Amino acid sequence: MNFELNNLIAGFLFGSIGMVAFVYGKRMVQWSTMFLGMALMAFPYLIEDTLWVYIVGVVLTACLFVFRG
Repeated sequence: MNFELNNLIAGFLFGSIGMVAFVYGKRMVQWSTMFLGMALMAFPYLIEDTLWVYIVGVVLTACLFVFRG
């Protein structure tokens, strides 16, 4: 686990977006939004490089808007 400040900020940012997406997807019964929210919350634990955390986070966040229910 990488405890650099930028990595922690990215994890908190995309984890927060993921939590909001998960709750929204659960309330609206939108499975794609729910699964993308879970992915946004989980992926910062799996990737150590800060640049890749931002890249994957931006791609997953964009997928929230592309694959709306």
